Amino acid sequence: MDDDLLEVSDQEQNIDLIVEEEFDKERIDKYLTSLLDDMSRSYVQKLIKEDRVLVDGKAVKSNFRVVTGESVTLHLPKPKEAQIAPEDIFINIIYEDTDIIVINKHKGLVVHPAPGHESGTLVNALLYHC
Repeated sequence: MDDDLLEVSDQEQNIDLIVEEEFDKERIDKYLTSLLDDMSRSYVQKLIKEDRVLVDGKAVKSNFRVVTGESVTLHLPKPKEAQIAPEDIFINIIYEDTDIIVINKHKGLVVHPAPGHESGTLVNALLYHC
């Protein structure tokens, strides 16, 4: 898989693939996750449910099996813009100057926002501190 295929973009993107013989009769969700290392199977299944995965121009279900030579197109949505707010959270600063900050991160402090942890993270604290 070409590493430049999934370059970061703020627009919707299409990925076009042709099924090679080694993937003949493979489930579409498994086929795509084996080629696209940075996409989880659950994310691919979500794209399939949203009709963003087409085989020869037609929407398919997750259990669809690809055949050698078929054309597969993924319509990737525009990435959501991160909304990370500064928060007044205590952080134990060991050392700080204009170029670096060293902290003693306490156990249980999530490092960055992610699903299920939208706030209360080290990144939120650092945005407030800096």
